[in-house]
Amino acid sequence: TMPKEPAVLRQNILDTTAAILACGIDPKKCFLFRQSLVPEHAELAWILGCLTTVPRLLRLPQWKMKRASQNNGGTVGLLTYPVLQAADILLYKSTHVPVGEDQVLHLELAQDIAQHFNKKYGEFFPVPKAILSEL
Repeated sequence: TMPKEPAVLRQNILDTTAAILACGIDPKKCFLFRQSLVPEHAELAWILGCLTTVPRLLRLPQWKMKRASQNNGGTVGLLTYPVLQAADILLYKSTHVPVGEDQVLHLELAQDIAQHFNKKYGEFFPVPKAILSEL
């Protein structure tokens, strides 16, 4: 949600890919892709954003904490990032999502959005369940 220098962003993408592969992810057994090259993520985020209220987003503690750390009081990208996360989850009709405690509320937003969408348009998205990681 913060502007990055293009060269730094490209290097971060390569570094993250290398870290994923170093963790043992086998590209022969799974799909590895750069999310920003899949326009459906942003397209679904727009649709879901049209179903999500601003007061709902303003209640998220992460928004309050991160907004306080930004000099400009928070960007629209920061505010709507949880909707993009919901789109990332729902686009693939995920049924279970591994999350840490700090992301439970964002997953609950994805669940709420899925339920709201399904109620309005018919059963389409599974309501994803959390798989809490234990550290």
